[in-house]
Amino acid sequence: MTEKKDIKWAVLGTGVIANEMAQALQKSGKKLYAVGNRTQSKAVSFAEKYGVEKVYSDFNDMFTDPDVDAIYITTPHNTHIGFMRKAIKGGKHILVEKSITLNSAELSEAADLAEKHHVIMGEAMTIYHMPIYRELKDILNSGLLGKVNMITVNFGSFKEYDMSNRFFSRDLAGGAMLDIGVYALSLIRWFMKPEPERMFTDVRLAPTGVDEQATMLLSNEEGQMATVALSLHSKQPKRAMISCEKGYIEIMEYPRAWEARITDAVSGDTRTLSSGEHADALKYELDDFEAAIRNEKNCLYLDYTIDVMDLMTKARREWGMFYPEEEGEHHGDI
Repeated sequence: MTEKKDIKWAVLGTGVIANEMAQALQKSGKKLYAVGNRTQSKAVSFAEKYGVEKVYSDFNDMFTDPDVDAIYITTPHNTHIGFMRKAIKGGKHILVEKSITLNSAELSEAADLAEKHHVIMGEAMTIYHMPIYRELKDILNSGLLGKVNMITVNFGSFKEYDMSNRFFSRDLAGGAMLDIGVYALSLIRWFMKPEPERMFTDVRLAPTGVDEQATMLLSNEEGQMATVALSLHSKQPKRAMISCEKGYIEIMEYPRAWEARITDAVSGDTRTLSSGEHADALKYELDDFEAAIRNEKNCLYLDYTIDVMDLMTKARREWGMFYPEEEGEHHGDI
C-alpha cells in the first residue's frame, strides 16, 4: 500500500472526465501531478490549464514513472484493458472510467493481475461513492421501509441518429448497455441483495449492430425484481424507484444524485432526503480511492462491479452482439 501523505495522480486522456478529475483534486487542495494523451499538444494545453507538473511526450511513460502512485484511465472503454495491463504491471493503482472493461473475461484478467501485483483497482462509478446512496442504504438496512421488492430504473438519451458517432460505433464499443446501462445496473446492484441471478432481455439494434434500445427484467433468490429501460435515441428522465413493503424511494438524476424523496406507503407522507453535492461526484470517488490505497477503508465495491459486468456480458451474449475485439472463436468466454 502507498504510505505517502500525498498520492501522486496521473490522468490518461484530456476529455471531459479528465477535466472534472483535475477540478475535483483542486477542490481537495491537491494538484494533478501528470497527464498523458495520444496527441501531446492536447496534454500540454491541459497541463497549462491546471498547473500539471509533468507532461509525457509518450503517454506510455506514465505506466513506468516511479513518481506516479495512481492513474485515472479516462479513455474509451474498448481501450481500457490494454492500458490497465500496462499500469498494473507498472505497479500503479488504477481508477478506470465506466465501463471498466468490455466484458467479464477482461475484468477477471485485470482483477487477477491487480491482486498479483498488489495494487488497488476500481471503477469510477459515482453511485458507489455519492453520500446520498450510503444514507439510503442505511435507511433500508434499518428495516424502516421493509424489504425491497421492486426497483425500476430508466435512462434515455437522445443522440443524433449519426452512425459515425461513437455512441453507435462498434469500433468504439458503442451502444446503450456499456454507456448508460452500466449506471442503471450499478444502482440496482447497490440496493438489491443478493445479486440478480435471473435475467430476461429484449433489444433493438442500430444499423451498425450495437444496442440502440434495451429492456431488462432481473430477479434474485430473495424474490426481489428490477426493470431497466435504456435508449440512445429516446429521451427519458434519469429516474429510479425503489419500492419496499412500507414505502418507496424516488431518485432523479441518479448517476450523480444528491437528493431522494421517500414516501410512506400507508400515510402517504413524503419527505426529501438531501446529502452531498452533484458537482462533487468525482471528488467523492477520488477520496474513496485514496482511502483504499492507504488501507483506511475499502469502499470501491469491485465485487459489485464484477456482478454488473457479468450481467452486461450475459445480455450481449444473448443478443449475439460482439465488438471487434471480441470476435473470433471465444465468444462463449466474453
